[in-house]
Amino acid sequence: MCKSLTGYICIIVINIILLTSCASSPTGRSQMILKSDAALEQEGSRQFKQLRETLPLVQNPATIDYVACVTNAIVDVVEGRDADLYWELAVVDQSDVNAYVLPGGKIVVNSGILTMTSNQHQLAAVIGHEVAHVTARHANERASRAAVTDIGVDIAAIILGGGYRNQTQGARNALSTGALLGLLNPFSRLQETEADVVGIRYMAKAGFDPRESVELWKNMNKKNASKIPEYLSTHPSGETRIDDLIAQYPVALEFYNEAKINGVTPDCKL
Repeated sequence: MCKSLTGYICIIVINIILLTSCASSPTGRSQMILKSDAALEQEGSRQFKQLRETLPLVQNPATIDYVACVTNAIVDVVEGRDADLYWELAVVDQSDVNAYVLPGGKIVVNSGILTMTSNQHQLAAVIGHEVAHVTARHANERASRAAVTDIGVDIAAIILGGGYRNQTQGARNALSTGALLGLLNPFSRLQETEADVVGIRYMAKAGFDPRESVELWKNMNKKNASKIPEYLSTHPSGETRIDDLIAQYPVALEFYNEAKINGVTPDCKL
């Protein structure tokens, strides 16, 4: 009975929130957006400033210019509200094969990623993916979903705990783990897949060969020896990403060919 009541209460609370927070991603997917974009962008700027002050930045002008050349080409094809963002780039002198983005268009690329990218097209696949996280409002969506998950977990824990503090805390810990595996991790994988879909379109529109995105992931698969089950990961497996990217070839190649016809041929060299 308690479990049924818990489910009903959680469903009611979450449905109320969903009804007041409906939005759509660039692929047309329904999104829950509860947070202020302006507040997240302000926090992104603060963290980016702190990052630039604390992490070792690449000093080689040729490397900086190369990454900036690819980044500028991708950002130039962004449309709508996000075209007016104050996009910034930091190239960090770290060997980790990683790149990430902060709200408000703050892009961070570790120099280690250049060991996995054989040419400008493969680097564009990385940058396009990160830019897509911004334009798809993924930071806001994840923060919003985490807030709703916490509400649901708290309600369920109180009911299942029967009013006893220790039992309630124990129930909350168990439910939090279940929420991570059942809600937050799959959701993160969904965002990563969406960033791949939108990102390959950005790189193609900017004149980079979208087929090189698959070559990038072949390189990454050779490097990545992790065998973590996909359902426990926040990212799709390399094989899944390759299949998804290949499925985007018809649309992406159309954008790529159109860019070439219009003389959009970036020439970024290291």
